[in-house]
Amino acid sequence: MSTGQGSAGNVIAALCSFFIPGLGQLLQGRVLIALVMFVLAAVLWWFLLGWIIHLWSIIDAALFKPKR
Repeated sequence: MSTGQGSAGNVIAALCSFFIPGLGQLLQGRVLIALVMFVLAAVLWWFLLGWIIHLWSIIDAALFKPKR
């Protein structure tokens, strides 16, 4: 099973991050970065800048390559 960029797992993670920032990272087992993205997006949405973290979360989940 492919776990690299463009794999089904990364596509699902990116879709999850589309709905909730950090959820894709959480599905990939990266708890700390998931929490950081979720909190940053929540805080920055108060200033209408949360979309930056939201997009970062989606792209990060899609391009994630696990270390071997």
